[in-house]
Amino acid sequence: MIRAAIVGITGYTGEELLKFLSKHKDVTISGLYGRSTSEVKDLKDIYPQFSNLNLKIEPLDAQKIAETSDVVFLALPHAVAFEVVPLLLNAGVKVIDLSADFRITNPDVYEKWYKVNHTAKEFIEKAVYGLSELNADKIKNASLIANPGCYPTTVILGCAPAIKNDIVDLNGIIIDSKSGISGAGRKSTQEYYEKEHPNFRAYKIAGGHRHVPEIEQELSILSSQDVTISFTPHIIPAERGMLSTIYLNLKKKISTAEIIGMYKEFYKGKQFVKILDEDIMPGIKDAANTNYCEIAMKVDERTNRLTIVSVIDNLVKGASGQAVQNMNIIFGLNETEGLI
Repeated sequence: MIRAAIVGITGYTGEELLKFLSKHKDVTISGLYGRSTSEVKDLKDIYPQFSNLNLKIEPLDAQKIAETSDVVFLALPHAVAFEVVPLLLNAGVKVIDLSADFRITNPDVYEKWYKVNHTAKEFIEKAVYGLSELNADKIKNASLIANPGCYPTTVILGCAPAIKNDIVDLNGIIIDSKSGISGAGRKSTQEYYEKEHPNFRAYKIAGGHRHVPEIEQELSILSSQDVTISFTPHIIPAERGMLSTIYLNLKKKISTAEIIGMYKEFYKGKQFVKILDEDIMPGIKDAANTNYCEIAMKVDERTNRLTIVSVIDNLVKGASGQAVQNMNIIFGLNETEGLI
C-alpha cells in the first residue's frame, strides 16, 4: 500500500484529496496535517462526512511526515512549502505540491509575480510540471511534482495539439476564462457569498493574474519560442467549474473536422481528455466532480480563427484530481485509479 499524507487538509483542495485517496484501493492515509496549527483535532469535527475514517488532524511536522509516508500532497498557500519540501525530498519521500512554488522554472519570474523571495531555488530544477497528459514520462521518474494551476490546465490542454501541429499563429492569443468561486479558496468563497453573490465579474485583467507566467512558460515550451498571451479571468456565481474560451489565428485554411481529428489523435489513449464532436459544446456541469477535461472547437471561416472551449472542475482536474492522477503515474498504477 502507498502511504499518503495530506498537508493543508482544511482547504478545498485538501478536502478533495481526502475524498479521492480515502477510496483509493492502493492507498492508506498515513497522516492529515493542518497548515500551522499546534492543536490536534478530530477530522469529524471539521468534516463530519469523513467520520467513518476515524482520523485526526495533527500539527505540521515535516520530520514525522517523512518517517511515515511514501508520498505527500502539499495543499498549502504559496511560499509555505519552501521549508517543508527540502526536508521531505532529502528523506526520500515523493512530493506533489499543489501550490505554484515550483511551477515557474525561473525564480526571478516567480518572485516578480508572487511578490515573495524564493528560498528553495535549488529544488526548482528537480520539479516536473505535472500536467499528466503531456508529461507522464517525466512524472513517473520524478520526486517533486509541481501540480499545475487550474486555469493553465484548461488552456494548455486546449492549445497543445494546435501548437504541436503548427497550425496556429502564436501572436495574439486571447484567453477568456471563467471560474467557480471555490478557485479563490474557502475564505474568499465565504466572503463572496456574504457580500456579492450572485455577482459575475472580471478580475485581475490586462495580465494581472498570477497564472499568466505559468501559461506563457508552458506554451513557450510546447512551441519552442516565446509566447505572450492576453488573459482575462472571471468569477461566476457557481461554486465549482471552469471554462476557458481560447482564440487562435490559423496559419492556413483548415476545417473544424480536420482539427477535431488532429486533437483526437493527439490525445489518443489519454482517458481524462474528451474531444467533443463538431457543434457539441461543453458546459461546466459536464465536468463537475470529475477529473475530465472536455474540449470543443470551431473554425470561424470568416475570420480564419480557431475558437477552443476547454472545461474542467477547478478543484479536481484543476487541482486534487490531477494530483492523484500524478501519484498513480509515479507508482505505476492506472491513471484512473481512485478517480473513476
